[in-house]
Amino acid sequence: MLEWIPRPGAVDPTVPDTDVATPAAVAALAAEHAAQAWRSYATDAWQRAVLTLDVMRERGNVFLDHLHAGKPALLKFDHELLMHGRDLPQPCNYSLLRIEPPAGVSVDPARRPIVVIDPRAGHGPGIGGFKPDSEIGVALRAGHPVYFITFEPEPVEGQTLLAVARAEALFIEEVGRRHPKAPGLPAVIGNCQAGWAVAALAAVRSDLMGPIVLNGAPLSYWAGSPQQNPMRYAGGALGGAWLSALSADLSGDRFDGAYLVSNFENLNLANTWWDKYYNLYANVDTERERFLDFERWWGGYFRMTGQEIEAIVENLFIGNRLARGEVEMEGYRLDLRQIAAPMVIFASWGDNITPPQQALDWIIDVWGSEKALVKAGRTIVYMLHPRIGHLGIFVGGSVARREHEQIVDTLELIAELPPGLYEMKIDARDPDAPLAALESGDYSVSFELRTVDDLRALNPEGRRDEALFSTIAQVSELNMRNYRQWLQPLVRGVGNKALGEWLRWQHPLRQQHLALSNLHPLAPWIRLQAENAREHRQPIDGHNPWLAWEQLGSRWISEGLDRVGQQRDAATVRWVEAVYGPNGLGAVLPPRETDQAAGDAHAAADEAEGRRVALAQVNQGGFQEAVCRILLAGMAHRGVVQRRGLILGQMLADAHERMAAQDAQVAQVAAAAPTASATPSEDWATVLHRQALVVTFARNEAIAAVPRLLPDLADREHAVALASAVLMAESELTDPGSPASRYLHSVLGVDPGRVAALAQSLSAQPAATVSIAASPAPKPPRPPRASASTRASSTGASRASSRASSQASSGAPSRTSAAAGSSATASKTTPTTTPPPGKARGGNARPSAQPAPAAVKTAKTPRTTKAAPAPAKTATRKAATPAPSPSRRRRAAA
Repeated sequence: MLEWIPRPGAVDPTVPDTDVATPAAVAALAAEHAAQAWRSYATDAWQRAVLTLDVMRERGNVFLDHLHAGKPALLKFDHELLMHGRDLPQPCNYSLLRIEPPAGVSVDPARRPIVVIDPRAGHGPGIGGFKPDSEIGVALRAGHPVYFITFEPEPVEGQTLLAVARAEALFIEEVGRRHPKAPGLPAVIGNCQAGWAVAALAAVRSDLMGPIVLNGAPLSYWAGSPQQNPMRYAGGALGGAWLSALSADLSGDRFDGAYLVSNFENLNLANTWWDKYYNLYANVDTERERFLDFERWWGGYFRMTGQEIEAIVENLFIGNRLARGEVEMEGYRLDLRQIAAPMVIFASWGDNITPPQQALDWIIDVWGSEKALVKAGRTIVYMLHPRIGHLGIFVGGSVARREHEQIVDTLELIAELPPGLYEMKIDARDPDAPLAALESGDYSVSFELRTVDDLRALNPEGRRDEALFSTIAQVSELNMRNYRQWLQPLVRGVGNKALGEWLRWQHPLRQQHLALSNLHPLAPWIRLQAENAREHRQPIDGHNPWLAWEQLGSRWISEGLDRVGQQRDAATVRWVEAVYGPNGLGAVLPPRETDQAAGDAHAAADEAEGRRVALAQVNQGGFQEAVCRILLAGMAHRGVVQRRGLILGQMLADAHERMAAQDAQVAQVAAAAPTASATPSEDWATVLHRQALVVTFARNEAIAAVPRLLPDLADREHAVALASAVLMAESELTDPGSPASRYLHSVLGVDPGRVAALAQSLSAQPAATVSIAASPAPKPPRPPRASASTRASSTGASRASSRASSQASSGAPSRTSAAAGSSATASKTTPTTTPPPGKARGGNARPSAQPAPAAVKTAKTPRTTKAAPAPAKTATRKAATPAPSPSRRRRAAA
């Protein structure tokens, strides 16, 4: 700040060299510099002030223009209307758009289509495609056809959540119908409040969608911590859900979304009242366009019917009934255990609207244990960002280029992960990592196995405060019954659409937009002053001392507002705890059984049944089952699997399936009739998912049975080599003293050195040969699954495995490794023309009247030749991402 004051005795360049500055001259010069700095700052401050006022005037005009245009979806992409909910038997204000790729971007209709659904939580649609670097932009650049489910500002008369769900189901069915050659059903991305709607739809229509992605979506509404998530207590402070019904009844069965936006803004007083405006003022030369784009969306308030908002508040935010399976709509009971599609859940520690606990704790309540997930064949992958705020999850450019891009690029692999609970980790690529060429882009992805205890550890404060919300829910039910019986008839007699319109325009959020627009009498003067400031703009540099004082003052104001908000939240928490706690209404309305206890009961029954089924299947299978068991046991031991290892596994599986099909055709020609040994091998993904149950509930018995499944030593060595290549465990096997080497030698009787050599031959130079991929033999339709005795014969694949094993041990390249390598040359955008047969993945298999032919999966090849990803840690299981301390979470950006 004082750099501009010359030091005593310093030579002033403005006076002759022979003159030495005296203390008086230094003081005079300092005063002159201070005055000049003030004049420069005052000019710049005035110009920034009028420019900021002009941007605020433009914001008001943008608000009015958006209103007059009908508040369309604010997408940065051209789109085409395909279906409108008003034309359906149960009309609603939703519609389906097809996103047109921008210039220079092409999509493949044979790739899995992606459907993006934005939240209807007060604002309008558009955050999923708010900018080129967005969920829609990432999916388009990856070559996927993209569709968007949007909605209008006003609901249809009598609209219900069930009508909306039925419309969304028809939209997703239409998307699937348009892409019959896609490898699976459409993937669906649900943002924020659209996330729970997608989960609810998937629970009743498991045949409708493939993988689902929930971004910042709450499903466990009582979870969280008092410091980070004070919004949970708002329902108790207001007496429950009856105020939502009151506001809708006054407005003629319309609930104004501006009330929801006000709740969001009240969470962060500093940002609402100061930070976002000071940021505009401080950077008005560069922030204008970004500010106006965001305010166009933030200021577009949409409305719901009274039935919709009452169902949402009563069943979800106050009642928390979704995880308990207590939500019923016209005979439909929503049970999250029925979601068969693989799920990806993205949450952030910087999100104070949907914290990680609200996004993830439902897994504890619904399933109780990760083993119950495996027993049911469910796959859940979650990812935690350390600091991004709620809106940043959807509109942050850096998040789109990193997290959303990796989610989209990994969807097909996630769809084939073994059932269980995983945390997805994204790291910078390591150029020296093995199999680095199998991953594209700048990042490496891994999936770390997690347990329900890891989810519990995300909330170190525990879940004891959830008992408080059980009492609040009971009080809310009583208040709602009293309101409906005594007050609602009177309120509806007074309320009407005209009163609703008047209340809508009197809302402070709308008034602040109208207060400064071209409707203001001073608008012409503001515009004139702004034009003059732009013409004679004199910005100052960052070293001006008065600017430093300005920034310091801004920081003081922001921190002061933060403290006010924290004190308000703490007072609300104390008040709610006193009123609804055990010494208050909790003594009269004690908490009901916790959701966690119900989940534990489910888990106990599921695990007992899983153990029984696993033991019954231990001695069933052949080569494929043995490979999958070894792979799954290795994953459980290491606690992590790398994406590039999974890609290699796909390539090896493809090669094995093609070899089995070719051997089957040769056998059929030679025998002139179908034989058991000519039966093609079963789809690897199906076998992997079935064996996950066996290994999870009877791991020791499953591995001990491998020698019985594969009595031939060469077959066992080849099976271990395949699993080791996928796990990238060759380095462990080359060490005779490693636990893995000793275990394989003692239990399976294989030579770890020979296995390591074979594994290296399978994974080395995967793109070296293209002969089999260039001309694959056609596959006949897959017959029903053979019996256990037939499978044990290995269908000819065992013989191929033996040949490959002996060739590898002698230094010759095996046929399987060459075939696997051939798959790497396939283009990333080459479609899989037929769906995988027998896919036991909920919503991932396309239903058909005829058995589908076997699919040849196409391995992704890198789009670039950049640096490779980092190798996996192999020593022990990694710890789950710890929860940041409350002090680090406190200043979360809304």
